[in-house]
Amino acid sequence: MPEGDTIFRAARTLHRALAGRVVTRFESAYPALTRVEVDHSISGRTIEAVSSRGKHLLISFSGGPVLRTHMRMNGSWHVYRPGERWRRPRRDMRIVVATDRYEAVGFNIPVAEFLDARAEARQEDLRELGPDLLGESFDEAEALRRIRAHDDQEIADVLLNQRLVAGIGNIYKCETLFLCGVNPFQRTHDVTDDMVRTLLRTARKYLQANVAMRSGGIVTYAGFRRERGEGGRHYAYGRAGRPCRKCGTPIRLQAQGPHARLTYWCPTCQP
Repeated sequence: MPEGDTIFRAARTLHRALAGRVVTRFESAYPALTRVEVDHSISGRTIEAVSSRGKHLLISFSGGPVLRTHMRMNGSWHVYRPGERWRRPRRDMRIVVATDRYEAVGFNIPVAEFLDARAEARQEDLRELGPDLLGESFDEAEALRRIRAHDDQEIADVLLNQRLVAGIGNIYKCETLFLCGVNPFQRTHDVTDDMVRTLLRTARKYLQANVAMRSGGIVTYAGFRRERGEGGRHYAYGRAGRPCRKCGTPIRLQAQGPHARLTYWCPTCQP
């Protein structure tokens, strides 16, 4: 599943390409969206903004309609010039929002709906979203309060819960816990408030750093550029069986939580 910084960058790219332009064509493979398109006449409206909220991407049109999409595991947005060949097959297209200068194509997007202002305020996933680590401001106290309400759960599962804190995906979960020396299977009630704050600040730091990077992809390992050919971008994630970059102990891998998300950790550095 795309991480919060990936969605943030996608929204920023779409905003730069589309904001202020008039929609010349709207297509969707989803009948529910095309019915709404007839009702709302998306073609002819101006795209006012494209923004991210946690892992949700929102395209706002003049007159009120907002298109909410969520990528889940495989969705993505691409931007093309009119007539430019798509890098994905037509069968993967789910949504097209075209202007005179660019067309945004959503491929394999599983969640998409139009919302008016009232429906946006009521939309459960948006309404209950936790403080956004990539928001202009971040309410650390509120995030801590929400996390403390789930003290009986393992800390790795808590960090992935978007209703507690928004923006952390599986890569940042593993890397944040490694960098802070916290065992992912530890119950949250055994993690101090100070350490929870450190986890949140570390995740926010790396999310923000990766948003600012010119190249795509998530980098957390400080020696990535120096050792580009050797071992990838991360300290623990994706490195099962390889030596820990800090102590040399083989990195372990285990499915964790109700959705069996893969957790990578060092048993020595994260006792």
